[in-house]
Amino acid sequence: MESAEIRRRWLRFFEERGHTVVPSASLIADDPTLLLVPAGMVPFKPYFLGEVKPPWPRATSVQKCVRTPDIEEVGKTTRHGTFFQMCGNFSFGDYFKEGAIKNAWELLTGSQEDGGYGLDPEKLWITVYLDDDEAERIWHEVIGVPKERIQRLGKKENYWSMGVPGPCGPCSEINYDRGPEFGVEGGPAVNDERYVEIWNLVFMQYERGEGIGKEDFEILGELPSKNIDTGLGLERLAMILQGVRNMYETDTLRVVIDKATELTGVRYGASDDSDVSLRVVADHMRTSTMLIGDGVTPGNEGRGYVLRRIMRRAIRNMRLLGATGPVVAELLDTVIKTMGQQYPELLEDRRRIETVALAEEAAFLKTLKAGTNILDTAVTDTKAAGGTVLAGDKAFLLHDTWGFPIDLTLEMAAEQGLSVDEDGFRRLMKEQRERAKADAQAKKHGHADLSAYRAVADASGATEFTGYRSTEGESTVVGLLVNGVSAPAAHEGDEVEIVLDRTPFYAEGGGQLADSGRIKLESGAVVEVRDVQKPVPGVVVHKGVVQVGEVVVGSGAYAAIDVTRRRAIARAHSATHLTHQALRDALGPTAAQAGSENSPGRFRFDFGSPTAVPGAVLTDVEQKINEVLSRELDVHAEVMSMEDAKKQGAIAEFGEKYGDRVRVVTIGDFSKELCGGTHVHNTAQLGLVKLLGESSIGSGVRRVEALVGVDAYKFLAREHTVVSQLTELVKGRPDELPEKISGVLAKLKDAEKEIEKYRAEKVLQAAAGLAAGAKDVRGAALVAAQVPDGTSADDLRKLVLDVRGRIPGDRAAVVALFSVANGRPVTVIATNDAARERGIKAGDLVRTAAKTLGGGGGGKPDVAQGGGQNAAAVPEALEAVERLVAEVA
Repeated sequence: MESAEIRRRWLRFFEERGHTVVPSASLIADDPTLLLVPAGMVPFKPYFLGEVKPPWPRATSVQKCVRTPDIEEVGKTTRHGTFFQMCGNFSFGDYFKEGAIKNAWELLTGSQEDGGYGLDPEKLWITVYLDDDEAERIWHEVIGVPKERIQRLGKKENYWSMGVPGPCGPCSEINYDRGPEFGVEGGPAVNDERYVEIWNLVFMQYERGEGIGKEDFEILGELPSKNIDTGLGLERLAMILQGVRNMYETDTLRVVIDKATELTGVRYGASDDSDVSLRVVADHMRTSTMLIGDGVTPGNEGRGYVLRRIMRRAIRNMRLLGATGPVVAELLDTVIKTMGQQYPELLEDRRRIETVALAEEAAFLKTLKAGTNILDTAVTDTKAAGGTVLAGDKAFLLHDTWGFPIDLTLEMAAEQGLSVDEDGFRRLMKEQRERAKADAQAKKHGHADLSAYRAVADASGATEFTGYRSTEGESTVVGLLVNGVSAPAAHEGDEVEIVLDRTPFYAEGGGQLADSGRIKLESGAVVEVRDVQKPVPGVVVHKGVVQVGEVVVGSGAYAAIDVTRRRAIARAHSATHLTHQALRDALGPTAAQAGSENSPGRFRFDFGSPTAVPGAVLTDVEQKINEVLSRELDVHAEVMSMEDAKKQGAIAEFGEKYGDRVRVVTIGDFSKELCGGTHVHNTAQLGLVKLLGESSIGSGVRRVEALVGVDAYKFLAREHTVVSQLTELVKGRPDELPEKISGVLAKLKDAEKEIEKYRAEKVLQAAAGLAAGAKDVRGAALVAAQVPDGTSADDLRKLVLDVRGRIPGDRAAVVALFSVANGRPVTVIATNDAARERGIKAGDLVRTAAKTLGGGGGGKPDVAQGGGQNAAAVPEALEAVERLVAEVA
């Protein structure tokens, strides 16, 4: 049975039993604590935590998941993988243990002709929690499983919680006996390789308290509403139904291995090492495809780094297998064809996915060469200093600047006989991530505990947003936090976070910056609102300072936004939609939105493109946008079902989470997008849009920045002033400026060449005198001196080589000259053949000198160059060079 059929049967079975089929959420987690969705229940987490009321009593899904903590183990074992699909069925206060158990048994053991999976009941073993007598009774008395195939296990194996205070409960796992060839008998308690877990039923019936780990926590009592959360690993069931030994031999992965074999000529099963590489390629290419499909783009932080790391591991392993050229296109094609049976959007979005993936491959192949050179230098320096461990900061530099995964650095360093300070590397990585996370957390919800916001939501419900139809209105203070802690009141000068029952203030989201304004209380108190955020679903938090009076929870209030700011942001947001559509018209659907920021009078828009957008194309895009403005198109928003929105061709932003009902913003016959932001009523209100240019912000991602309305007019006015000034200076018309300025620049360039020629001649005139003044150091001629400040590194190099050439070749010669340019010391050192025969090498001398100067350097034995930070240390560096020459000579 193919994986796609397993998925279809799952969804059909539960839909026929009253479950709402919920499409897989994006792999981009809608949770600030997660980068990617690691489990099937994550999209349902707000319902289980009580943050949001579930819209249905029972649901089912097949959720895309990615886990990367054990990424180094992928391929080494046949059980580790980064991407998997979790089939789940969920009950929110509806059916409980007996219903969940009956459903699971019926689907697993029902005949394939009747829509089941047709597993042999005699091969199924059950585990239950130690004291879950109810679950054991249902399995034995209701289902008929013999007691000898029901085993009780402890908290570690058969008890579930989220790791924090909240819902928890015992589990019951269904395991399949793969037979004696996979190990000894005795059930899952003895051998989990033979008795492989395929389905876990979680019975959420208790509330857990504080604690550590999977076992050390207190059970506080029963939940008022009992829930069901189950998960069946699709890949594990496919392994059983397809009769293969491991998940890498199932239909969706084996075809990728076969393609990698075809591209490299290495047969799967030929050796353990090559098998590991083939499995890494198969797993990582599938994961990469699914991540890009959900809108992740390669980068050096967060989920972008996860994608970059696994893509580069796949490419590197293909090279280890013998591939020499690009390979991603063919591997990607195989994955899309296979996974497209389950996720048709991969086929529809093939072009964009290919664009992003191929750009990353091209970037990495270039990076691989440059990074290898950097690594070789670091290895040489480490060995020269007598070290055997590559410093953690060097490994971090290779990762942060050149995109080298740490395992690539480890492998390449090992090939040259060095280990790597992994602890130092991981410390720097942790510091970088903590800084980024702290910045994001502080921006989103300050330093408050999220439970404080949840308490407000529980007590008062969701905040009603009135900002689409009004800019001010009456409301009530239902929540107040001071310094991140709930408080009954706040006074003048306090920085506060206020929650209202209804608000016209737009909370930052969807690329649109937050509103600002004022909240006036019935007591006369005034709060200046500077930022608005939505830290938990449904709760809008107004951050600001109490200007006058006292703020008290329960007080009536009048909230009013800064209308001028709102209108400027709305113009920018509508202009963003127009820019998106114009870019798609010019570049095709690959120019999909990858991010945006709409601020007063200006916006930036990120989109997919493997190369820079030509200036002529950008000019055409700008012209098209402004032509749309002149058509005075109406802008309107409508709430509809997601299905209807798709039928109308509305564009959705990658990575955004949408509910069953979505808001569609339509601009005439030109643009239609899913959007929760605020907009103008007619395109004429934008006035003017000026694109300032575009640039790269990452592999396969470009950024356009632009001005809107009055800001665009002011920019053009300044440009006009500059043009007028230039026409006066060159005595010509505006259309003659390019030609006349090019002429001036050409003359300036010729003059600079003459000056450079004169300066070089002056420098070389000193060569004879320097050679004549060579000092004898144990039989070697040493010329060590500081030349006039301002001498460039190129001129210094020419002078050093000239001086070396003036010393007789049969005498060992060392020329070490120093200069200070722009406040920083630079040195070039050269040796002749006779000196090198005596062991005197330019590279060794430069490293000694550069270390004294507070910098670094390197080069070949005959010529080397270095520099530093401390210009005052040049005399000391001269002495250090002479001492080393004396020691070696």
